[in-house]
Amino acid sequence: MNRRFSWFNLTSITLGFAFLYIPILLLVIYSFNESKLVTVWGGWSTKWYSSLLENQSLKDAAWVTLRVGFISATVATVLGTLAAITLVRMGRFPGRTLFSGMIFAPLVMPDVITGLSLLLVFVALGFDRGFWTITLAHITFTMCFAAVVVQARLQDFDKSIEEAAMDLGATPLGTFFQVTLPIIAPSVISAWLLSFTLSLDDLVIASFTTGPGATTLPMKIYSQVRLGVTPEINAISTILIGIVTTGVLAAAIFTRRQRVRAEREERWAFGATG
Repeated sequence: MNRRFSWFNLTSITLGFAFLYIPILLLVIYSFNESKLVTVWGGWSTKWYSSLLENQSLKDAAWVTLRVGFISATVATVLGTLAAITLVRMGRFPGRTLFSGMIFAPLVMPDVITGLSLLLVFVALGFDRGFWTITLAHITFTMCFAAVVVQARLQDFDKSIEEAAMDLGATPLGTFFQVTLPIIAPSVISAWLLSFTLSLDDLVIASFTTGPGATTLPMKIYSQVRLGVTPEINAISTILIGIVTTGVLAAAIFTRRQRVRAEREERWAFGATG
């Protein structure tokens, strides 16, 4: 029975991963296709990457997307970390339920509702829609994801380490930056990567809050796909896959080093208090 169950699990996992990653692999392969038809293989070629460098509209959209993603992910991570600290460390305070509900509401809110509500807000305030309205919108809906990631780490945080640092003369602010932040750094980095990925991937909310001269890459790709997929789309998608893969590997290496460093600091703190 256990052997049958193991084979069933292995088969299910294999089929699941194949369903997820084979299309991505095919996209990467067909980005090197010589033929103009994306469904007909015509041999290996890198001409579509050269053609991509000459496509100014795609390059502009990619630059807008990267800037929006970097700014929104950074601000969302900072705000999400502060929100997580408030929820974990401040205990019960008046309005806590309302505060947590407002923080986590975008998690369950449909993107169409979020995008439409933000559009109405920007129109009511008289904001000219463009780069900064997209950025503000992405900060709004990615902050909750960052807060969830950091909050999960803070709930398991050993406060005795901070107490040991303050017993040795560190100020509360110094304790946070020298002890707490390095220990929770892996979760903060994960929150930033998640926020950046969500911003990079967003189409619906950006469509509601965009304006002239602020077309993101997902919007550009979607508008071109409606007229037919071109090999240039495969090429730029492959480049994005490479960027994301490189970022994930770099974050994994950094996180591992930070975890080893945090374990050493924990042992040192317990040794100092012992």
